[in-house]
Amino acid sequence: MNPDLVYLAQTETTAGFLSQNADALATIKNRPSGKSFLISVDSLAMLRSFTRVAKAHKNRVRRARKTTFAYPCGLAIRVVKDKAHLQFLKKLKWSYSTSSNPSGMGFDEVFAEEKADVIVYTQKGFFENKPSSIYKLGKVKMRKLR
Repeated sequence: MNPDLVYLAQTETTAGFLSQNADALATIKNRPSGKSFLISVDSLAMLRSFTRVAKAHKNRVRRARKTTFAYPCGLAIRVVKDKAHLQFLKKLKWSYSTSSNPSGMGFDEVFAEEKADVIVYTQKGFFENKPSSIYKLGKVKMRKLR
């Protein structure tokens, strides 16, 4: 697996672009380069390589499904639990993740397939679903962002 390629795959919540190259994703989506991307990881061990989880939130992070947590270090990370998506993500270990639509618009399969370097098909096909919940974690407090 090439870390510079942009993959189109069905994630837990929606069809999305995945890559370890944030600049390639920003170019495809026409996003400002300073705006950060969500990071999807394949395990809690990989999460620990990016940031530390406060003791008050460890169980919450471990048990969460379809939930992204924004950490004090400035990263937003989701541990993937969906088996189909996890099977693909295990090969990369981690990746930047974003929806596969033009910035601010709905899912367009033609746009997504045109912009991706590699298309990962599954039995489910591609679909758009409710986005993940996002919570900002502090040392003790937690605040819902989405």
